[in-house]
Amino acid sequence: MAVRAVRGAVQLERDEAGHMDEQVGALLTAVLERNSLVADDLISIWFTATPDLHSDFPAAAARGLGIVDVPLICAQELDIVGAMPRVVRILAHVETYLSKSEIAHVYLGATAALRKDIAQ
Repeated sequence: MAVRAVRGAVQLERDEAGHMDEQVGALLTAVLERNSLVADDLISIWFTATPDLHSDFPAAAARGLGIVDVPLICAQELDIVGAMPRVVRILAHVETYLSKSEIAHVYLGATAALRKDIAQ
């Protein structure tokens, strides 16, 4: 078994806590499902949000999914002119038997354009 990093992102339609919870929950669920992971495989998750998101902590969605004993942290993305707005990104560290090339990085909706090299 190895420690691997899984990336992902989702763009929100609006800055509302319920919407953020729904969309970030969908992102986390997709990351787990596409990599055949369960909550016990998670080591930690970093969440970042663009500076235009203020309604809630993205990590709250993980707690809502029952991910309660995994260290989570939220940070703000750099405020870069022309960057995609209303984006939450994740960097999850996991224990898995998957090789690096087998990891499915998950970029939902418009965020697939952010990392065409690894989005699946």
